[in-house]
Amino acid sequence: MTQVADKGLQAPDTLLLLTIIALLVAFAVALVPPGRFANVAKVDGSKQVSVELHSYEVAGPARGVPVFAEGGNVGLLNLPFEGLVAGDKFGTSVGIVAFLLVLGGSFGVLMRTGAIDRTLVGFVARYQRQVVILIPGLFVLFSLGGAIFGMGEETIPFVLLLVPVFARLGLNAITVVLVTYVATQIGFATSWMNPFSVIVAQGVAGLPPVSGASFRVAMWAVFTAIGAALTLYYALLQRRNAAVEAGDIAPMERPHWGDHGVMLVLLATMAWVIFGVTQRGYYLPELAAQFFAMGIAAGAIAWISQRGRLSANQLADAFKDGAAQMLPVVLVVALAKALLLLLGGTDPSQPSVLNTLLYHLAHSIEGVPAALAAWLMLLLQSGINFLVPSGSGQAALTMPIMAPLGDLLGVTRQVSVLAFQLGDGLTNLIVPTSAVLMGVLGAARIDWLTWARFFAVWMGGLLVLSSVFVVIAVWIGFS
Repeated sequence: MTQVADKGLQAPDTLLLLTIIALLVAFAVALVPPGRFANVAKVDGSKQVSVELHSYEVAGPARGVPVFAEGGNVGLLNLPFEGLVAGDKFGTSVGIVAFLLVLGGSFGVLMRTGAIDRTLVGFVARYQRQVVILIPGLFVLFSLGGAIFGMGEETIPFVLLLVPVFARLGLNAITVVLVTYVATQIGFATSWMNPFSVIVAQGVAGLPPVSGASFRVAMWAVFTAIGAALTLYYALLQRRNAAVEAGDIAPMERPHWGDHGVMLVLLATMAWVIFGVTQRGYYLPELAAQFFAMGIAAGAIAWISQRGRLSANQLADAFKDGAAQMLPVVLVVALAKALLLLLGGTDPSQPSVLNTLLYHLAHSIEGVPAALAAWLMLLLQSGINFLVPSGSGQAALTMPIMAPLGDLLGVTRQVSVLAFQLGDGLTNLIVPTSAVLMGVLGAARIDWLTWARFFAVWMGGLLVLSSVFVVIAVWIGFS
C-alpha cells in the first residue's frame, strides 16, 4: 500500500506541516498583540460560550516565544510535551489522546477477529448473482462501516477480492471502488458517531459526544440512498454493455456463529453508547470504557469460536497494533494543541493572540449571513483536507479555531462540526494526497487521472448536497 501511495502527489507530512506552522505562529506572536473579549457568557452552563464581537480589546503589547522555556512555560522545544499533557481526561489533549489509544486497540481486536471481513464476503457469496440486491446492499454495509468505526484503508483487501468477482458479473473496477471506498467515505463524512472524526471534533468543540445524532442519521440515510442508487444505475449500464460469463463464482469463506456473535457485540455497543450519551451523559472516560468492553467481548467470542486459529496472545497483539496505529494521530492532536498554547489558549476572556486573530477574521466578514459563513467553512475544510487528509488530525487542528469563529459569526458549534466532517470526509474521494485513495486505486488498477475524470461530476454533486445540508442546519438552528 505504501508503494502505491508513493505514486500520488506528495504533500508534506502532517507533523512537518504543523512544525512549519509552529514557526509561523511563533513569528506572529512576536508581532501581534494579545486581546480579549470583555463580554463573554456561558451558554446554559455548558462549555459553549456566547461572545460579543465588539467587546474585543487589546490586552497588552506583543510578546515573544522562547525557544527553550523553563518553569513549565511554553517554548518551541517544549511543544510536543506540553501538547501531550495539556487538558484533562475530559478534553484536549490528555482525554482525547487516551480515548484514541483505547479506541484504536479495541477496534484492532474487532478487526483481527475477521468477523467483519467474513460477514461482507458472505453477503457477496449469497447475492453474487442478484446485482440489484448485491450493489445497494454492499454500499449500505460499507457506508455503515465508515459511519460506525471509520472504515477506510480496510477496503483495500475487499477491492482486491471483488475486482475479479465483479468482472465475472460484467462489472468494472470503478464499480468496485464505488461500492467499497466511496461508500465508506460517504458514511465517514455523514456519520453520527464516527469515533475518529465526529466524536473527536465534538470533544474539541466542547459538545457532548454523539449529540445531534438524529439530524446526522437522516443526512447519512439521504447520502447513502443517493450513492447506492447511482452506483446501481452505473452497474446496470456496465452489465448491459458487457458479456457476463456463465458459471458459479469461486466459493468464499462464509461467516460462522462466532462472527454473528461479534457483530451482535458491535450492534450492542452502538446501542449502549447512544443510551449512555443521551440518558446518562457519558463522555470520553465512559466512551473509552464502552469500546474497551466491546474489544474484550469480541475477542472472547472469537477466541472461543476459533480455538486453534486465534490465540489470546494474538488478540493482545491486535490491541497493541491497533493502539500503535493511532500514534501518528496522537502526535498530531498533541502538536495542534501546543499551537493553541503558543497563541495563548482558547479562553475568549483571557488575553491571547488567538483572540486577536479571531476578532480580525470575524470582523472582516461581519454581516455575512450565518448560512453563507457556514458554507464558507465547508469550503475551507475541504481545502484544508488536501494537506491534512486525516479526520482526527484535521479536527484537532481546525476545530479550536472554527468553533469560536462560528460563535462570533452566529454559526452554532454543531454546524461548525458538520462543516468539518463533510469537508474532511468527502474530499478524500478525489484528493491525490490521500494515501488510502491511492492505495484503493492501485489495488483496482485505476489511474488517478482516470478516476478524477470519472468522479469529478460525482464530487460536484456531493459538494452541492453537502452545501444543502449545511444551509438547512443553519436554518433550523442545529445545535
